[in-house]
Amino acid sequence: MQLKAGSRLQSSACDTQVIVVRAPKDDVDLRCGGHPLVAQGSAGDRAALDPNHSTGSAMGKRYADETLGLELLITKAGAGSLSIGDTPMSLKDAKPLPSSD
Repeated sequence: MQLKAGSRLQSSACDTQVIVVRAPKDDVDLRCGGHPLVAQGSAGDRAALDPNHSTGSAMGKRYADETLGLELLITKAGAGSLSIGDTPMSLKDAKPLPSSD
């Protein structure tokens, strides 16, 4: 799937919805709950949630893969977990604030 910053996607296996914050130039096998993400508003049959990809996604959190240059923002939480292929995406850490000495 070719991604563009600002694209809105949803899971075909759960309620998860995301916005692409940063997108790589190459195609990405982006999944949630073990199934590919689709454009938000796409009608289709609900896929069964893969138990190996069911740790959930938290609303308002960012998930990233720094090696690909991909960053996603969760706009609606769901039971599925985000992955690139079968590799789980990691929660992006907050940047530390500078000390106020």
